[in-house]
Amino acid sequence: MFLFVKIIIDQDAKALDRVFEYSIPDDMEVEVGERVIVPFGSRYLQGFIVGFEDKSEYDASKIKPITRKIENFPVIKKEMLDLMFFMADKLHLKLASILRLFLPSEMRTDKIKELVVRYAKLAENFVLPALRAKKQLDIVYFLQENGEQKFSELSEKFGYAPLSTLVKNGTVLVEERQENRMPVYDKIENTHRTLTPLQQRAVDTICENKTYLLHGVTGSGKTEVYMNLIEKQLSLGKTALMLVPEISLTPQVLANFKARFGENVALIHSGLSAGERFDEWKRIFFGEAKVVVGARSAIFTPLENLGIIIIDEEHEQSYVSESNPRYDTHMVAEFRQKYNNCTLVLGSATPSIDSYSKAIDGQYQLVEMPVRVNGMEMPKIVVVDMLLEMQQGNNQIFSIPLYYELKNVIEQKKQAMIFINRRGFSSFQRCRQCGYVAKCTDCDVSLVYHRFENKLKCHYCGKRYKALDVCPSCGSRDIKQGAVGTERVVEELHKLFPDVRILRMDNDTTAKKNGHREILNEFRNTKPAILVGTQMIAKGHDFEDVVLVGIIDADQSLYQADYRSIERTFQLITQVAGRAGRSATQGRVILQTYSPRHYVYRFAVNYDYKGFFKKEANLRKVTNFPPYARIVRILFSHENENTVATECKVCYNKVKEIKEKYPDDFVYLDVMKAPLNKIKNKFRYQIMMRFKLEKADEIEKQIFDCVDEKCKSSVFFEINPNNLS
Repeated sequence: MFLFVKIIIDQDAKALDRVFEYSIPDDMEVEVGERVIVPFGSRYLQGFIVGFEDKSEYDASKIKPITRKIENFPVIKKEMLDLMFFMADKLHLKLASILRLFLPSEMRTDKIKELVVRYAKLAENFVLPALRAKKQLDIVYFLQENGEQKFSELSEKFGYAPLSTLVKNGTVLVEERQENRMPVYDKIENTHRTLTPLQQRAVDTICENKTYLLHGVTGSGKTEVYMNLIEKQLSLGKTALMLVPEISLTPQVLANFKARFGENVALIHSGLSAGERFDEWKRIFFGEAKVVVGARSAIFTPLENLGIIIIDEEHEQSYVSESNPRYDTHMVAEFRQKYNNCTLVLGSATPSIDSYSKAIDGQYQLVEMPVRVNGMEMPKIVVVDMLLEMQQGNNQIFSIPLYYELKNVIEQKKQAMIFINRRGFSSFQRCRQCGYVAKCTDCDVSLVYHRFENKLKCHYCGKRYKALDVCPSCGSRDIKQGAVGTERVVEELHKLFPDVRILRMDNDTTAKKNGHREILNEFRNTKPAILVGTQMIAKGHDFEDVVLVGIIDADQSLYQADYRSIERTFQLITQVAGRAGRSATQGRVILQTYSPRHYVYRFAVNYDYKGFFKKEANLRKVTNFPPYARIVRILFSHENENTVATECKVCYNKVKEIKEKYPDDFVYLDVMKAPLNKIKNKFRYQIMMRFKLEKADEIEKQIFDCVDEKCKSSVFFEINPNNLS
């Protein structure tokens, strides 16, 4: 019999980032994974039971007992607890911050409850009320004709008083039922498509409990392969997890999966309401849902008996969390794959350099689908030199070829998509006289101008400012707009094609609930139409009438200060180009660039992934960049700049000592201000290092011990960081 429990306090504080001991009251039975209330100083806090002890190192008389249980069952399953300790060790995250990933946030605040709905029906031996009670009779006749109804709807239709009277005299019975709040989705017919030989080969090949890289061109039918693989696992009594990179993709995927698997499917992502998220989590937890579809956070859903995990568009950077707690979905998926001894499938038309290199090395098994499912050719990509356009007198957003292609689309009553990976009207406002640029007071970034609201917005903290009419530095009214965004593109399209429906899809237009679904449905049902969007339109969507894709500023991602910038440019071009020509008509792509001779465009135009991989991988190998080396960033953040600078420097000096022990392994080491020196009123300093792979694990373990436990700054460790800003 255990006398003491190990508990993690649900508080994101460095001093509390450890396991505490409490005693078990005599009249209480507890299990590992349960949530409890415990005394902590003068307060009562939530905690999670993570283990038992039959004896304690402390004076037993001073160990306080658990106050009460929150639920009567363990909300954290053993797999998740093991995952917590793995992530804490590997990523140096706080235990409580990891545990929060496993539960709907509303559960921690006790703000969400089960939905209880009251239903009204006629009693079996009811007696008709007096004829003079007309409203009561109306209710009785309505229930006779239509059967059971929601109490609230009946009350609204006929009035509360007559309905209440019928309940009191026993004519109407009321029953309370707990109901699930289900996400809205579009119902479509279940279509079991006959697999192509390539699809069938992929399904037959992916049959073992290991990791596969499914490299299939856009339109090759990867989704159908995924569903067949899931069907196979369900027939074996297993469960399945399907991840997509964008919330915008979930309506389409959910519709297909619901049509195929019915109520077995649950949806998890941050765009759900609190009630929907809680109810979907419950269905998964209690085994009512066997298939989970969701964005990054769905990797933590408590599915048991996992048979397969699928990460679609596995190359996407959205699978890496850049807010606290920071984690890589791939790392978590690999842990769960090994823990459950199940299949892990990474799918993409443009796999990451890291994943493809692992496939080449034999760590993953490579499965290829090199042609489209309908046999159609890939869209033809035309590169337009915008410098030449300017020399010919065209200073507009749209090149002459793109304008005429859009005109043809409209005349044919087809659809086009315009991609520009920048929202707002323009990227900044600048004074032409003195060079002043409007910046956020809390973040070291320029503000983005949104013309519709006539506001300047910070895309990091969300703060809003009045747009500039006059320069606050020199008083000039000569204010220049920066690079164009989605809002500006839509405005210009309205001028060119005033009678055409033009839709915009970015973080601003999809902020409301079901925003993605509504925009995509309207676009799907409108012809002709043009959809303007950021990267959320670049992948996964299947519109049979889209025959043209325009890429406004292909160079935007090309010259970012990131070793992955060329890789991401190739991926974006290939993915967004793949939205065109997915039915009978071959698609066309107009790619606008100021660097037409860059090698990335040569490979992209020919959809030559293997050629691009070979060149890019060779460059990284020669220059010692991942996946052939490891980058570690230690990021310090604090409200006081002196504090964060000092603590970062102290840590850097310790890392320097480690470098001296491994002089041949370190490629680079430096301490500096972070490129974005200030975000949300916190200053940021960083230590950047890069070292060879041979002793990387050994070096990494020592580096993580360099941070002083008494450090006041928030400290984040990142391995091969996704974003170096």
